[in-house]
Amino acid sequence: MLPVLITRPGERGDALADALRKNGYAVDMLPIMQLVPLTETPAQRSLWLDIDQYRKIIVVSPFAAHCLSDALERYWPQLPVGIDYYSVGTATAEALHQRLGVRVRTPPTDAVEDTSEALLTLPSLRQLAEQKVLLVAGEGGRLLMTHTLRERGARVTRSEIYRRDYRAPSPAAVQQLHTGRYQALIVTSGELLQHLATWCHHGALHQPLIVSSRRLATLANTLGFTATTVASGATPPALLAALARVGSSPGADVDQGL
Repeated sequence: MLPVLITRPGERGDALADALRKNGYAVDMLPIMQLVPLTETPAQRSLWLDIDQYRKIIVVSPFAAHCLSDALERYWPQLPVGIDYYSVGTATAEALHQRLGVRVRTPPTDAVEDTSEALLTLPSLRQLAEQKVLLVAGEGGRLLMTHTLRERGARVTRSEIYRRDYRAPSPAAVQQLHTGRYQALIVTSGELLQHLATWCHHGALHQPLIVSSRRLATLANTLGFTATTVASGATPPALLAALARVGSSPGADVDQGL
């Protein structure tokens, strides 16, 4: 049975692998990225202590949600009131709700994908004159959210509280990517896709690639991938549904595009 390759790190990667296995797929995990919390600086500590000055907090990933929750639990035994919380995806919203018990606004239910662009269509994020907004994210990444909020009048503070450490695939994984001997590859990060593309040769470029947004599909096309399918989001159910659409069924042993 050819495996499905997944690149998601940490607990979310484990959850995706479990969901795939429960649906009958073989899974190989490619541990090529690790998320690492950044050491708290005096400036960061001051930011957490002044968190009650912000009207809105936008969290871009589940790992950012856990890092933020750790900080608020240290400095705020009782959360300040009057803050609206937002997240790009449902997994991030669930992490915030579980850890902090807060209600979190996510992209509209009729949005095709859970993306920054979809979140920015919410009416409450359109008119932001002089509102203080905290954006909690990792190092690097896209600045679309920051720029758009500032254009709408917000006073935005971007707090980068973790970094992404990349590494080369194992020799066995390099061989898989060289030959394309797998059912599908699942990638939900643009930086991760660019890093991984270094090892993707002809075989891999023609195998099914599942991504979580149209933006990633555009990047994949630029990198030379020819069989990209866009999931409706980065959750396990959305990725499983996309995998089913490409015809990669559990137990399949047929190489495609080789």
